[in-house]
Amino acid sequence: MQLSFKRTPGESKSRTLAELGSGEAATLVDLDLPIDFANRLMELGFLPGGPVFAAFSAPGGDPRVFRVEGAEIALRRETALRIHISPAVAA
Repeated sequence: MQLSFKRTPGESKSRTLAELGSGEAATLVDLDLPIDFANRLMELGFLPGGPVFAAFSAPGGDPRVFRVEGAEIALRRETALRIHISPAVAA
């Protein structure tokens, strides 16, 4: 199941959370994950349309830590590859 927010019909390939560089911010677009996993991430603050910030990663590069809603959440690369983002909107 895919939970989406403001995805344009002509949008072919969006970036994923795994591609976000340390210190970069983005807006979460959708979660292409099983519904129970997507719901859990949304409970933690990964909401479509919300901001997400790449914090740091483990020494081997996996997992990576992301900041959402004031919390730091570690995600494995395989999960981050299924979370789509768009550039952050300047406030």
